[in-house]
Amino acid sequence: MLEMAQRIALDEGRTQGVIPFLTLIRHSRPTSEMTGVLTPSICLILQGAKQLHLGQEIIDYHAGDYLVSVIDIPASAEVIGVGRESPYIGLRVDFTTEDIAAVVMEAGISFNPVDKKLKTGAYIGQAAEGLAESMHRLLKLAEKPDAAVGFLSSLMKREMLYHLLSGDAGHIFYQQFMLDRQEEGIGKAIRWIKENYARPFTVKELAKLTNMSVSSLHHKFKSVTTLGPVQYQKQLRLQEARRLLLGGSIPVTTAAMEVGYDNAAQFSREYRRLFGMSPSKDRKAFRDGNQTILDES
Repeated sequence: MLEMAQRIALDEGRTQGVIPFLTLIRHSRPTSEMTGVLTPSICLILQGAKQLHLGQEIIDYHAGDYLVSVIDIPASAEVIGVGRESPYIGLRVDFTTEDIAAVVMEAGISFNPVDKKLKTGAYIGQAAEGLAESMHRLLKLAEKPDAAVGFLSSLMKREMLYHLLSGDAGHIFYQQFMLDRQEEGIGKAIRWIKENYARPFTVKELAKLTNMSVSSLHHKFKSVTTLGPVQYQKQLRLQEARRLLLGGSIPVTTAAMEVGYDNAAQFSREYRRLFGMSPSKDRKAFRDGNQTILDES
């Protein structure tokens, strides 16, 4: 798999091929800490290592390990212990909650975990044989695509999700499947904030919307996302503002207003606290190639 990935990922950073949900990543030197939002995906390291900062945890993971996120979770990570002769090589497969639901329903998967507590919607595991074989075949298809690449790759992705759902941490996938289908509770709270991140709210208002007590909402929300509802919204706002700033020439004040801030000074303070530098300096560092974004495995 490493040899195939290196033949495809010749350039630094991200390589997007013919399979739309597959991305290959290459880094020939260690990176600074990259802040961003984990999105639903499977990210497998083929060579090198990373250090993940998730909530209060700091986790090292290496070749043969994968990171899975089943919801959007603010996090940061850095590539460690690599060089030009032995670069970091990773692959990322994106999926949606609809992909999870299709596999759960069609394969008739269900869980009855002994521990009923909500789990953080991201975890690190070791690639078992079935999952590794599915990814190997996906890489072969990416290297030498044929006319049925779209059809075959979608089947391979479903096979990967099946292996993850039926593995040791399958209950985390199933938890998200259930949360996504609940009309009330944490699933609804997360969806509401993602759809209304620029809109001010109080935890009391969100608790009423989801038919939960304030204490229950806060506790369960933090269990799944590692953050409280207000902190989760703030990080989504700042990440979106950063995307706007790094992706164009929009003024800092305009970016702040776009994501719901009415005080530019407060926006700059919170931006610096999260990303380590002011919005203008961050944009300059990104354009100079000295800053990266956590949007890859």
